[in-house]
Amino acid sequence: MSPSEETVDMFVGIANHNADVLEGLLQSRVDSIEASGLDAKSYSLVNIAALIAIGGPAASYAWQIALGLDAGVTPEEILGLLVALNPVIGNAKVVAAAPELALGLGIDLQLLNEN
Repeated sequence: MSPSEETVDMFVGIANHNADVLEGLLQSRVDSIEASGLDAKSYSLVNIAALIAIGGPAASYAWQIALGLDAGVTPEEILGLLVALNPVIGNAKVVAAAPELALGLGIDLQLLNEN
């Protein structure tokens, strides 16, 4: 089964940083925040927590952390997510998420390990 023309156009638009396509994606986020009834900061924390829980891809962490920081989420609150999620999702997922979260926060773990 081949993808529809609309699907192909969306992929091409995203890959080419087409402003109209990206604006549509951002608008869907705004619509989702409004529909959730959460403030932007809480919404961001929930999204970051979900990524940690599912073991999301690195690019998703960077994106969600940037949105979270813009919404007022602090690095300490993101660390708090790791601590709060540990009993529920386990050490393995928390340890796997930590480097991705650190990278998204601009923390160079490799540089810190060299000192």
